[in-house]
Amino acid sequence: MTRTIFFTATTLDGYLADENDSLDWLFKQDIDGGGPNSYDNFINGVGAVVMGRTTYEWVREHLLASEEPWPYKMPAWVLSHGELPGVEGADIRFAQGDIQPIHAALAAAAAGKDIYVVGGGDLAAQFAEAGLLDELVLSIAPATVGSGRPLFPRKFDLELTDLARNRSFICAIYKVLGPAKKTS
Repeated sequence: MTRTIFFTATTLDGYLADENDSLDWLFKQDIDGGGPNSYDNFINGVGAVVMGRTTYEWVREHLLASEEPWPYKMPAWVLSHGELPGVEGADIRFAQGDIQPIHAALAAAAAGKDIYVVGGGDLAAQFAEAGLLDELVLSIAPATVGSGRPLFPRKFDLELTDLARNRSFICAIYKVLGPAKKTS
């Protein structure tokens, strides 16, 4: 069964990137590539990828600077209201509009594997608001940045389903229950 998963790292104070969209806080952390919340294990179960414009532009710029190839072998959707350049040899599909038909296309392409929401807490929240986000798989770093791109910028109820440690990281998996219930 295809699940839609927001797999990401976050700072202890709940940011994906600092106010300059930097991930410097992440790259200096100690992690075991084969430990809990292993990216390699996760990506092997992914059949389609979706990301927003900011994440795509960051990945593209990083690849141009490092001369590394596009990291995804599966089709990737980029949601943006503007036109963006592609990446040679990559199966990238640009889309905009209602999340429901985009999710249907992602699920069809995933062919029973998972859908990976890459970066972008706002994008993950859009899927959650539509009832289409199943899990948050978080690696929580022992760092704070004070401000920046929030992990999940809306109020949702979550259920902790797994918890582990991977060297410097707290690894937590949450089931998305839905929009936060109002209390009296």
